[in-house]
Amino acid sequence: MHQTFEVKAEKREKVGKGAARALRRRAMIPAVIYGDKKDPLPIAIPYKETFLALHAGGFMTNLATIEVDGKKIKVLPRDYQLDPVRDFLDHVDFLRVGEKTRVTVEIPVHFENEEASPGLERGGVLNIVRHTVEVECSANAIPEAFTIDLTGTDIGDTLAASSVTLPKGVTFTITDRDFAIATIATPAALRAEEDEGEAPEDGDVEATEVTEQRAQTVEGETEAGPE
Repeated sequence: MHQTFEVKAEKREKVGKGAARALRRRAMIPAVIYGDKKDPLPIAIPYKETFLALHAGGFMTNLATIEVDGKKIKVLPRDYQLDPVRDFLDHVDFLRVGEKTRVTVEIPVHFENEEASPGLERGGVLNIVRHTVEVECSANAIPEAFTIDLTGTDIGDTLAASSVTLPKGVTFTITDRDFAIATIATPAALRAEEDEGEAPEDGDVEATEVTEQRAQTVEGETEAGPE
């Protein structure tokens, strides 16, 4: 895990739409820090640094440090709002992180050694069911990503939660089943060939119908006898 950014913030003396618009004209974003059994702290943070951090990736799963009045506060972004028309960053909520703070976060899943998968080499398709998995962990030790090894996997195999090695103190929020993360699926061309092999050809269907009709006719004549 790496820190997303470190910025200096101002305390907000006024709140509301008018005060927020005034901040945005100064290239600042209204934000709030809450949690850790302390009162919410309204702040204003620089737009440019925050916007770049948001689009750098991992914004919601990496710690940040915000300096307010000379005091540095360790936080985790928990929510943000974008302008629906211009896509500008409008507001950010930060969770104050303490020594015992635990959070629920979505962690991305990566896959490696695709070239060592017999199923993929035979034309199978990696069908990703979940690009991220939800875990509960310490806010000070959020995994950056999980990696699943595809070595030896074949067509029809399911890569489930048990395929992920969790660090100490990290648990899945889904605990009642070994849920699927990805599968090695049969390629469409191979499925089509199998379906064609199982289905009778049109000529065979017609021949079968004619044979059945003749058999029914002969059977009826035999039961009725000659006239």
